[in-house]
Amino acid sequence: MEVDLSLSFPADHRLRKAAAALEANFLSEMLKAAGLGETPGAFGGGVGEEQFSSLLRQEHAEALVENGGIGLAEAIFHAMKEQMND
Repeated sequence: MEVDLSLSFPADHRLRKAAAALEANFLSEMLKAAGLGETPGAFGGGVGEEQFSSLLRQEHAEALVENGGIGLAEAIFHAMKEQMND
C-alpha cells in the first residue's frame, strides 16, 4: 500500500501546487513560442480569439503538468523545499 505523504505535510502540498503552477506557466510560454493557437482566423479573428488562444494554451500546459509534465515542477519543488529547510 502506497501512502501519499504530501497530505500529511500541508507545506509540501502547497509547495507542490506552486511548483506545478510555475511549470504550467513556463510550458504555456513555450507553447506560445512554438506557435500553438497562432492559426490566423481559426475562430474568426479579433481580440476575442487572442484571449481564447491564451486560455487554450494555459489549459494545454496544465494538462501536460497533470500528466507528468517535463519534470520541472519536481525540480522546483525540491529547490523550494531545500530553501525552506535552510
